[in-house]
Amino acid sequence: MIDLRSDTVTQPTAGMLEAMYTAPLGDDVFAEDPSVIALECEVAVRFSQEAGLFFPSGTMANLAALKAHTQPFDEVLLSDLAHIYHYEVGGYAAIAGVSAKLLPGVLGIIDAHEVTKNIQPQHDWTTRTTLLAIENTVNKGGGSVYTLAQMQALQAVAAMHGVKYHLDGARIFNACLSQGYTTQQVGVLFDSISICFSKGLGAPVGSVLVGRFDFIKKCRRIRKALGGGMRQAGMLAAACSYSLQHITPLLAHDHRRTRQLEQVLQQLSYIEILLPAPTNILIFTLKQNIDANHFLAYLTANNIRAVSFGGQQVRFVLHHQIDDSMVASVAEVLQAYHFMN
Repeated sequence: MIDLRSDTVTQPTAGMLEAMYTAPLGDDVFAEDPSVIALECEVAVRFSQEAGLFFPSGTMANLAALKAHTQPFDEVLLSDLAHIYHYEVGGYAAIAGVSAKLLPGVLGIIDAHEVTKNIQPQHDWTTRTTLLAIENTVNKGGGSVYTLAQMQALQAVAAMHGVKYHLDGARIFNACLSQGYTTQQVGVLFDSISICFSKGLGAPVGSVLVGRFDFIKKCRRIRKALGGGMRQAGMLAAACSYSLQHITPLLAHDHRRTRQLEQVLQQLSYIEILLPAPTNILIFTLKQNIDANHFLAYLTANNIRAVSFGGQQVRFVLHHQIDDSMVASVAEVLQAYHFMN
């Protein structure tokens, strides 16, 4: 089965399993797991931040960051396509106690002018804007990417207004590859960054949140309250460390294969809209005369798994366990569907 539902569906490689099996372990709640500590330190250094904290998931890392940066009755500014808003179960409201203001953008990329005009004035009857959170790459934007200049402009606005600046960097290594900037160039712009290892980097579990020492100390308590304090977590951290060294270089092949499928989709008569695909995500809209459920069932019958992205939209996500022969097979199946309508 060729699984294009997400880059979260990968299985650990033999080398990754070996790294997990041989990882030195300790109790991470006591801050004694050497494999966890090594990962946290490496990620913090890569992003020019003071400290890191290992989490079971990006959702928990984002929530801890939001709670640490804000107080109840505050407001966070988000893109109208933000993963934090659409796919993290409203934790920002239920647990952090803050409201969200959604800003329009181009494929989820918001600009400094939009942020400036939506920062709340300081009145008793308004929420207090205390946090700007962006996502890079933007999942619902088809893997759209911020330029370095765009992120710098947003940082300048946030700093001018005393607003904290968080990056949901679930696929930040894809963004760096696409735009040619470094993790250090990204890291110095933000007050906090969550970095996920279970998406394009292929680890089974894990995200690291980075920021200043005092921020990470606060988040450590929040993580415990959220149920994220793990014990011998080094086996999971070792998988993440392995992915940094061995899977990150493979992202270029994911992007190349995504472009190959993009070229195929551009030629298909039953596709109404195809979003630009600068990284590893393809989102396309079927024409109205096409039954989306039938199309997905057709893919499944031909050993391809994909997901509906609402209505007529379908999403493919490439990852390191999709090879060139699989891309060729997907292309053949897509091209054959034209003759079945």
